[in-house]
Amino acid sequence: MELSERKMKILRAIVRNYLESGEPVGSRTISKYTDLNLSSATIRNEMADLEEMGYIVQPHTSAGRIPTDAGYRVYVDTMMAEKDKEVEELKSNLLEKEERLDQLLKQTAKLLAVNTNYASMVSAPSINRNKLKLIQLSRVNEDQLLAVIVIEGNVIKNTLLDISDEISEETLLKLNILLNTHLTGLSIEDINLGIISSLKKQAGIHSDIVSDVIDAVARAIHDEEDLEIYTSGTNNIFKYPELTGDGVASELIGAFEEKQALNELVVKTLSETENTGIQVYIGNESPVETMKDCSIVTATYDLGEGMKGTIGIIGPKRMDYEKVVDNLKDVMRQLDSIYKK
Repeated sequence: MELSERKMKILRAIVRNYLESGEPVGSRTISKYTDLNLSSATIRNEMADLEEMGYIVQPHTSAGRIPTDAGYRVYVDTMMAEKDKEVEELKSNLLEKEERLDQLLKQTAKLLAVNTNYASMVSAPSINRNKLKLIQLSRVNEDQLLAVIVIEGNVIKNTLLDISDEISEETLLKLNILLNTHLTGLSIEDINLGIISSLKKQAGIHSDIVSDVIDAVARAIHDEEDLEIYTSGTNNIFKYPELTGDGVASELIGAFEEKQALNELVVKTLSETENTGIQVYIGNESPVETMKDCSIVTATYDLGEGMKGTIGIIGPKRMDYEKVVDNLKDVMRQLDSIYKK
């Protein structure tokens, strides 16, 4: 029989509370953990219906209820279906957004080079991967689990975990609830030995899975991917005589081609978290050795959810600073309007 939305919410609340406490769950407890705004008497009536339908049982008189196998099954099926849908929608939206952003940043670099007559660079957003948003464990086969880890910025990492013994859907569900209850919202620094010890104790014979998941979370948060940097206008360097002598131009062109120096510039600007506006580096102030003969004007853009990147203009010390700053401000306004936080 299909459950009403009210009965499903009450059943979910009973399962969650029982999984966390191991104690029978009463109507007063349920009234605190749901958004139904129902009286204890109404909840008791609904619980009586759920018991008659075989989803919960009262272990002894005057006690609360605990889930039956059928109750667990309904909870597992609905929860996993929702999580699968949530992750798939997230992946689809992120892919579409990343493709649009990729084209937008390339066009931004080209536009800045054309408008200023200097060289330009735009870094793809570097994700501030500090905190965990979601863990979803699902079965691949009898020997492996898939751990889907979502961290700040909606970055998704998939990790295969080897398991020695096949585990039931109910056990898998309990592990999902256990991990998400204790780890969601934490940074890797917050996951201390006390939390790990508590998780392993509650996981019992499956404590090795907890260890593997925590290792995967640490890798996901600290994983450093190659930073994508889009450039344009490098030939503009040859328009300025002071940048063409003594091998200066070749060093600058090399910096734009190899992008290591540009990566250093991005890391430098993003590390100065208090500086979110426009920064001007003149000559020896440059954070990049190969650009000591230049001026660099940078701006940090912020797309929200920890997604930040750097826009930079590189030219001679006699560059038209007012024009460059105006162009950067215009680009920042456009990015803000497109990716409104």
